Amino acid sequence: MSDPEWWKKSVFYQIYPRSFMDTTGNGIGDLQGIIKKLSYLSNIGIDAIWISPFFQSPMADFGYDVSNYRRVDPLFGSNEDFDILLNKAHDLKLKIIVDMVLSHTSIEHPWFIESRSSKDNPKADWYVWADAKPDGTPPNNWQSVFDGPAWSFDTRRGQYYLHNFLKEQPDLNFYNQNVQKQLLDECEYWLKRGVDGFRLDTANFYTHDAQLRDNPAKVEGQTISNGTQFEKPHPYNMQRHLYDKSQPENFVFLEKLKTLMDRYPNTMTLGEIGDDDPYNLSVDYTENGTPLNTAYNTHFMAGTDSGTLTKNLIETPITLLQNMSKDAWPSWAFANHDVVRPLTRWGKGIKNQDDFSKLLIQILLTLRGTPFLYQGEELGLPEATIDFEQIQDPWGKALWPEWQGRDGCRTPMPWNNNALHSGFSNNENDPWLPIPDEHKIRAVNTQDSDSNSVLNFTKEFLKWRKSKPVLQTGKMDFIKTSNKNILAYNRQLGDHKIICLFNICEEKQEFDGNILAPLEAKFIEK
Repeated sequence: MSDPEWWKKSVFYQIYPRSFMDTTGNGIGDLQGIIKKLSYLSNIGIDAIWISPFFQSPMADFGYDVSNYRRVDPLFGSNEDFDILLNKAHDLKLKIIVDMVLSHTSIEHPWFIESRSSKDNPKADWYVWADAKPDGTPPNNWQSVFDGPAWSFDTRRGQYYLHNFLKEQPDLNFYNQNVQKQLLDECEYWLKRGVDGFRLDTANFYTHDAQLRDNPAKVEGQTISNGTQFEKPHPYNMQRHLYDKSQPENFVFLEKLKTLMDRYPNTMTLGEIGDDDPYNLSVDYTENGTPLNTAYNTHFMAGTDSGTLTKNLIETPITLLQNMSKDAWPSWAFANHDVVRPLTRWGKGIKNQDDFSKLLIQILLTLRGTPFLYQGEELGLPEATIDFEQIQDPWGKALWPEWQGRDGCRTPMPWNNNALHSGFSNNENDPWLPIPDEHKIRAVNTQDSDSNSVLNFTKEFLKWRKSKPVLQTGKMDFIKTSNKNILAYNRQLGDHKIICLFNICEEKQEFDGNILAPLEAKFIEK
């Protein structure tokens, strides 16, 4: 995989380390657990792994609040454990990218502790501070993605600080060049250790409007895809986010990051884009690989309520993106650690859940772009239902009972249905989240021995995909059809073409002389 564009041809697998494999018995997954299961991923046919944050953190947002970018949190192991993981992964021809959370830190990071101590300390302007309005209210109307105003008052300093997410996640001030330089140094620390790239959390949130202007209200009837998953009325979704993110200065920092990445050949960057207009921004950030290699779009992951998979849901974002640019290389996912699992989100009324899971795997892995599978997707796991007393996600606690938050997709991996805690942990103490019965029956050991399982189907399909360069880098064009239950598109590379047909319902369908059984996919090579 010395090809500098290896990431275009690769299938990525996201690991949420807390829930992958526990080797210490504390009920929380760790790096040694990932090491133990690398061969599993290699055998499936995965090419690269994205590991969610494992850095030192007080865990207010389970690792997305970093207090030391250069140390593995003891909960997950040590820096030496990471080196072992990286080396073993590379021995197995697996690439590793790590999740860099650069827009904000933990409130317990030494930088913030110093910054909040006074208005004239060396790091006084490393974060976004602003005076209260004369009536004591926040500097403007910006809202937090999670809940409430995006500003919290700090009595020690006598000012408000900005946090686009939890109040425990203060935003860094990218207008300070020392902050930019320091963050680039933090990235280079891991590049020197040998990582193959970065997934950049909230990559368009780095800079804000320097004048702190109010966001305007959302225009009535306007649909905004701004990165939140909660569908009920929410202050964040009532604004057009013109000033709190996606500023021109953001691009300037990303160009500096690209300059750094260019010094480390065969590395890549994946940006998470959450914006009112994510497709235009994705094109701006990735066209011709500048400044990012690819962007991680969230269109396929929006929503919490159970619905149905429609043809337009797949066609619309891809068509929009391709009409904007033929050069920008997208990344697609149906699932991750923040959203309701697709089997539940799109499978309303579907009786044959396994066949539906297989259909989703086939669609995702034949789209033009880099596909990302989320742990458990290869098992066809549905969303878990979490009792209020067991909820860990602070967002879920705030929105209960309207939504349980993100815990339902974060429950531990079921490895062995005959073992304690389904093989996730060998300690009698309960794991950090419960493992539901509907996951236990889909454990890896059970599916390994079933030739018709979702897991074995995924293995075979990945093997077939590797043999078809047209599915890796070929162009993509949708085939017009009046049948709302048939999703159809061409993939073409040179003279090689594959017509991809999908019956997305549980009734037999006919298209262009082809009979498709319920939830069946057909691939016609020419």
